This record gives sequence, C-alpha cells and structure tokens, in this order.
Amino acid sequence: MIELGKINRLKIANATSFGVYLDAETGNRTDNILLPEKQKPLNAQVGDYLDVFIYRDSEDRLIASTHTPLAQVGDLAHLKVTAKTQFGAFLDFGLERGLFLPFSEQRFPLVVGQSYLVYVYVDKSGRLSCTTDIYEHLTAKGPYQKNDQVTGVVYQIKPEIGVFVAVDNQYMGLIPQTEYFTDIQIGDRVQTRVIRVREDGKLDLSPRRLSYEQMDVDAQTLIRSMQEHEGMLLLDEKANPAAIENRFHMSKAAFKRAIGGLLKAQKIIKTEKGFKLI
Repeated sequence: MIELGKINRLKIANATSFGVYLDAETGNRTDNILLPEKQKPLNAQVGDYLDVFIYRDSEDRLIASTHTPLAQVGDLAHLKVTAKTQFGAFLDFGLERGLFLPFSEQRFPLVVGQSYLVYVYVDKSGRLSCTTDIYEHLTAKGPYQKNDQVTGVVYQIKPEIGVFVAVDNQYMGLIPQTEYFTDIQIGDRVQTRVIRVREDGKLDLSPRRLSYEQMDVDAQTLIRSMQEHEGMLLLDEKANPAAIENRFHMSKAAFKRAIGGLLKAQKIIKTEKGFKLI
C-alpha cells in the first residue's frame, strides 16, 4: 500500500517520454504514479525497484521523487518558511513543492526566511501538511543527565514560565524564567546545559555554563562594558537585579561572582559610584 509522505519502494511499470510510471500495487494502471524524467536514475529500466518519496503535485495528483526530503510524515523537523499566503505558509523540505503549513496550525506569527519546528502529517483531505503545535509529539523520557550539553529548538515562550525547547527535536525541555536572560526567539536553535532532570523525565535547561566556567565569561562581559564606557561600571553589588539582567543578561548572583573574581584578580577597583578598570 502506498504511504503518502514517506519513502516507498516501488517497481517501474512502464516508461514514457516524460518519465516512468511506478506500480501503485492496486491492480489498476490508472493508479500508477509518475516519476518525472528528470528524477529517473540514468540506467533505470522497466521492472526495476526504486526508493521514492510520494507526495502530491500542484494539481493534487500523487507524484514520486527520488530526492530525499528533509522530513517525512510523523517527523519533527526544523524547516524554513519560504512563502506566506492568506491560507497558510509554505516551508522548504527539500523538494520542488513546499510543505504546506495551514494558517489554522500556526501558533505564532511566522517570518519568511526563518526556520521553525513543525510536525508533518497528512490532513483529512489527504494532503501533506504540517503544524507548529508540536507539544503532544514530544516525549519526556530522554537519555540525558545533569550537566549534559544538549541542542534544541525553541517552540514556545511564556515569559512567566520560561522558554520551551524541543531537545534534539524530540524531548521536552524548559529554560526556566530564572535562567532566561538572553534574547531568544521561537525557532532559534539553542545550545544548553541540563540543570535538572525532573521525576517525569522532562528537562530543565540553562544556556549558561557551570558557575565556575561561566564566571570567566561574565567577567569578560563586564570588562568589555567598562572598556566601552571609559573604564567605568556605574553599578555595584546593591544594584537592582532587573537592571543587571537587562544590561548584561546575567543574574545578580552571577554578576556578584564575576565582580568578586575581578576584584580578587586585581583587574578592577571599587569606587563610590561603582567599579573602575585598572
């Protein structure tokens, strides 16, 4: 049985000047599927079996391709938006015809040229489509442990909770609000560290390194800021946490660790207004 939106292994039934027809295995020749001439392997002959991807052309007819798509039905994939219409958007998934993302399946505004994580499915009318509503297609049970470095794609942001990340396009992860200091957008691919594996298997993540590693990075951030402001930092340990987060994308605790390290290394001195670079 032909599986729409997946790789199928089909036999060449007959050849024409514009391509070959693949046996749809229904017993009816009119159901056979065209593989265009430009897609046909050079030495392919009638009776040969080919691995082809089956989808629908612009006239809604089944068609085959020997190109391997970036995603198949049942996959989660990070795909780029190539066009937007009043009915939906089209995403590049490696074939001539784009993958349709209906307007009703868009959970946030899309930007042409940006990539987003989507789930590929066949809709009720038998068309290949995708959705940005991916939560139910993720799993909580992953192979990760605390302090593992992982890569994921941002698929939802709730400022009061944090940033939701699909780790390896498969597992449930969250950058809690307390760890969310950098400018992150939906669709971004992020490198993070596992800071906690919950009892249900979901991952709490942080884009920041371990404290002793991050301290050096934060210290350099403060030094660059002072170099850009005549060697001065007009903030001290009593500064408002929000002011520190907005300016340096770090917590007040991280700020104090970095300042302490710079003072100990005698790279800065404390003044009445803040700190000065030596």
